[in-house]
Order: sequence, then structure tokens, then C-alpha cells
Amino acid sequence: MTAMEKKDPFIAGICIPAVGEAGKTGDWSDLKPVIDQAKCIPASKNKPACFLCWLYCPDAVVTMTIPVTIDLDYCKGCGICAEECPANAIKMVRKVECDESL
Repeated sequence: MTAMEKKDPFIAGICIPAVGEAGKTGDWSDLKPVIDQAKCIPASKNKPACFLCWLYCPDAVVTMTIPVTIDLDYCKGCGICAEECPANAIKMVRKVECDESL
């Protein structure tokens, strides 16, 4: 058996993002996700279900809680959570619109 043929079944690539690795990145984008909790599957059913936004968030800023929340201090506004949400509960809005509604 050559070195190329040897395989270790216990070796795998693992990438776990950590909040804050690049500092507070929430001001990098003009777009921010806003969750409509009435449409959100975990919030509307009041049980752990779906959480695709949490699963696909590359920056690990979505909580796997009920209700689902997003840490806007670290969210870069990529929109992956909104794209993956099967209930269309997450909309990307301009940051100015978010600030005005507060």
C-alpha cells in the first residue's frame, strides 16, 4: 500500500465559524435581515423545527432558539439566511429602514 492509498476514516475537514473572529462586522453591509416571527417555523409552531437560517449562516450569528434572533453586531448582511428560509420569514432590508423603524 502506497502513501496515497492510506486513508484515515477519522480525519475530516471541520470548519466552525466563531462570532467575532473578525471583530464587529455588522456595519459592513447596507442590508440587514429582519425576521417575521409570525412566519418563522420555530416561532409559529413554538417547537424546534427548521432552523435552516442557523444551519447555513456562515458567521454563526443566528441563534437556534425560539424565537430565532440574529446578532446584527456581527451579521455581514450576506442574505444566505433569507435565501434558505423555506417560509420566507427573513427579508433583507436596507439598514436605514431598520434604524428608522426602531
